[in-house]
Amino acid sequence: MTNLEIGGVTIGPGRTVQIEMPVVRLYTDTDISMPVHVIRGKKEGPTVFVSAAVHGDELNGIEILRRIISQKRMRITHGSLILVPMVNVYGVLSQSRYMPDRRDLNRCFPGSPKGSLAGIVAHKFLSEIVQHCQYGIDLHTGAIHRSNLPQVRADLSDQETLELAEAFGVPVLLNASVRDGSLREAAVELGTKVLMYEGGQALRFDELSIRAGVRGIQNVLTHLGMLTKRSRSTSRKSPVKPFIANTSSWTRASASGIVNDLKGLGDQVQQGDLLARIGNPFGEVFDSVSANRTGIIIGKQNIPLVQKGDAMFHIAYFTEAEQEIVDNIETMQDILLPEKLDPFDGSR
Repeated sequence: MTNLEIGGVTIGPGRTVQIEMPVVRLYTDTDISMPVHVIRGKKEGPTVFVSAAVHGDELNGIEILRRIISQKRMRITHGSLILVPMVNVYGVLSQSRYMPDRRDLNRCFPGSPKGSLAGIVAHKFLSEIVQHCQYGIDLHTGAIHRSNLPQVRADLSDQETLELAEAFGVPVLLNASVRDGSLREAAVELGTKVLMYEGGQALRFDELSIRAGVRGIQNVLTHLGMLTKRSRSTSRKSPVKPFIANTSSWTRASASGIVNDLKGLGDQVQQGDLLARIGNPFGEVFDSVSANRTGIIIGKQNIPLVQKGDAMFHIAYFTEAEQEIVDNIETMQDILLPEKLDPFDGSR
């Protein structure tokens, strides 16, 4: 195996290194660094990156990587694992989705060393991290006041990407095209196959989504032959069967007002089913929101206030029987949340 160089630091086979990779300093003359944790096996294998907080307010991914790093039983024997808990450090500091230049970092790839602040960070991440990797997992949550059911989005028309997505082990796989300027688009241009994991909501920890993310990363690394011994917390668990949704859409508010939800994440809905009621401050219910098609709710707005046209329920459409998917969602919950456990208990 050859040496790996990141941020001016050379990492040899069999080493574990934490790097503070310099990015761009603040106007207060304060240095800002991107934290990078590298684990290298002693034997040949693929190089994989896992990134979190490309959007600075999406905190679940940070916790997922904290737990991965802290697991004493997880050993990388083949290849290299590059973990980046905070890509958009600036956004994490300000608890904001965006960069200080008001740009969405996930629309600024591949970036440029002479571009905007967001462009510089995008270029730095791509050139220092992604270019080394054959595979990647990008961790996200729903936007502010929105929650996502644990799901993987990827180009499922690519057979190897599909196999990785299935190995991740969540019930819902969404066949999603890449967006212009996204990390996933730039990585694919470099030949890196990327899964995007979504789960939970911005600025909040969601235990189910965190545990599903930890387990999914372990599953993918095992699938790639990088782990020979999995943690005891996952080895005894039966897999969750994934189902592919080729299409999805948001159901929007037909009026402005105060919302009472009738359906939640993971619920199966039939076309015409009542999803929510909308009323005014005086207790009058004057409108309702119904499902346009039969499917599974994979995302929803949490704040009980809407303006007409606001996206409220994200419904995925499947060719398989929806009831079987709902059963698998319940199976995932039973597997991952059997009891309250200390995620940093080294005995597990």
